[in-house]
Amino acid sequence: MSNPSLNNPTRCAEAIVDRVGSDIRMAVPIGIGKPILLIDALYRLAEADRRVKLSIFTGLTLTRPRFRNTLERRFVAPLLDRLFATYSEPLYVAALEQGRLPANIAVTEFFLQAGAWLASGAAQRSHASLNYSHVAGHLERIGANVFAQLVAQNPADDARLSLSSNTDVTLDMLPYIGARRRSGLPVVVAGELNSNLPYMPGEAEIGRDQFDVLLEPEGEPYALFAPPKQPVSLADYAIALHATTLIKDGGTLQIGIGSFADALTHALILRHQQNSAFRALVDKLEAPMGCGAELAPFDVGLYGCTEMLVDGFLALKAAGILKRKVPVSNGGTAVLHAGFFVGNSSFYRRLREMPTEELAEICMTSISFTNTLRGDAARKQAERQYARFINTAMTASLLGTLAADTLEDGRVVSGVGGQLDLVSMAHRLPGARSIVAVRSTRRLNRRSISNVLWRQANATVPRSLRDIVVTEYGVADLRGKSDRDTIAQMLAVADSAFQPQLRGEAQRAGKLEPDFVLPDRAMHNRSQRIEAALAPARQQGLLPAFPLGSDMTETEALLVAPLQDTKEASYGVLLRFLALGMVAGRLSPAECAALKRLGLDAPRTARDRALGAIVTGALRFRGRSPDVVGRTGEDR
Repeated sequence: MSNPSLNNPTRCAEAIVDRVGSDIRMAVPIGIGKPILLIDALYRLAEADRRVKLSIFTGLTLTRPRFRNTLERRFVAPLLDRLFATYSEPLYVAALEQGRLPANIAVTEFFLQAGAWLASGAAQRSHASLNYSHVAGHLERIGANVFAQLVAQNPADDARLSLSSNTDVTLDMLPYIGARRRSGLPVVVAGELNSNLPYMPGEAEIGRDQFDVLLEPEGEPYALFAPPKQPVSLADYAIALHATTLIKDGGTLQIGIGSFADALTHALILRHQQNSAFRALVDKLEAPMGCGAELAPFDVGLYGCTEMLVDGFLALKAAGILKRKVPVSNGGTAVLHAGFFVGNSSFYRRLREMPTEELAEICMTSISFTNTLRGDAARKQAERQYARFINTAMTASLLGTLAADTLEDGRVVSGVGGQLDLVSMAHRLPGARSIVAVRSTRRLNRRSISNVLWRQANATVPRSLRDIVVTEYGVADLRGKSDRDTIAQMLAVADSAFQPQLRGEAQRAGKLEPDFVLPDRAMHNRSQRIEAALAPARQQGLLPAFPLGSDMTETEALLVAPLQDTKEASYGVLLRFLALGMVAGRLSPAECAALKRLGLDAPRTARDRALGAIVTGALRFRGRSPDVVGRTGEDR
């Protein structure tokens, strides 16, 4: 097999067209595995020559965060300049956003960056709703003929490359690629080297001779997309503490990305390393626990089997929790199997710098392995004992349906991804459970609305697969429950401000008896209760806002939550912020640094002075109360 190794993206694009012709059906990985220089070269080629048809199938195209108001711009723009200084978005991003994608170019995604494409009609129309485990089969059906991704070079062996961050679908497609080659059908495997990509050993390794086209760009490589951390709220911690009591020592763990996942990681470490403090926090939440609640430190430890490797798993490994080993095909052992990864810059750096023997215990593999029981089902059942598949959803109905990807009007926020795969697997594996975290309320138009609903237009997980739902107010164990008992459990973990309306809806439908009464404890599900239970631990540093660290400066990290407060607060709370900020007196050093970071330290207009006062007030208000928004009934 000839494999031109080139340093010019345009020549690589031309080589691809020479091999497969003018109808290019290209599959590229989700997340950071996209070979952006190759994609852009093919895009330019098709843009210049309308005889070339370019169809791109992918998921999770990562874009820089956009800002929507003045304060966001002042905060986000300098942060983006620093964190994404050399990161380049694919050319098709701007074309989709601006509605100018050429007629001969199509971009289809099965998973969207959360919330980033709600305003794009083109992205919404071209979204394909697929389970992660079904993507490989779909690529076969559409006759994909180009497979392109970012790869890493083995530092000790020029002949070896690594699929690194994205073994997920690529490994599943190798039999199809081989079959096309044997039958004489055109197919290209194209790689783009980037030295910022960590070299992952084991199943992720592939010979250089397996690539038909390999781009080795000259100059410094562009940075990998590294999303900044979001602060962990007290509600996140409350949900995480409840969920942690459901994780069994000696079991199997899957988690995702985001503030809740960070909270869960920290709660697991507290359970293991500061057990008395962990138990005390669980007790303060005053939620009933089942007889099988898990509160002890981890002796046997956990094995990770997850579609997504996140930095939380590295923290669990360092804490001595992720240590249950399973055999792998090369004769070694692994403490974790994963299909892809995305994280912040420190996460990538840790992977690049990790000792070889430690890195070998992290096995990047196919999504069919992590998300299904296909293949050696007996082996998977034996290894995935007491599995806990932990994910999040936007809303949950009283009947246990979950919406994790789509709004009521049909617009896609993200995608099904692997959630339904994992929920289904939880029902098939003996002793396994699906645990879905749902915040009881969210802010919309500066008011709190319930995430626990009676009517739900779209469902990612149907009621027939309902299992465990966790909110900040406790655990609703729904598996096998009647509709009546499911509703009762969901009402008990809903915010009390919305319980009467929800209960009435269920009663009018005949699903709940007319004289139903909630337990007394559940009738006091208010954010003030969570704050009273956990705020002291926050102030003592036991529940930090960034438990796994942050790429932001100390001042930036301090500003994240107050700026979110100003965005979501009611107008009454905004007036409180303004009044607090206008109180005469010397600003603290932290307040001065925050205003300077936002360019509000020397305001020139009345508007800038008002913005400065609101930010100062938000900082002061948050200093008094760790979680501000939604604390009072008037905010509802």
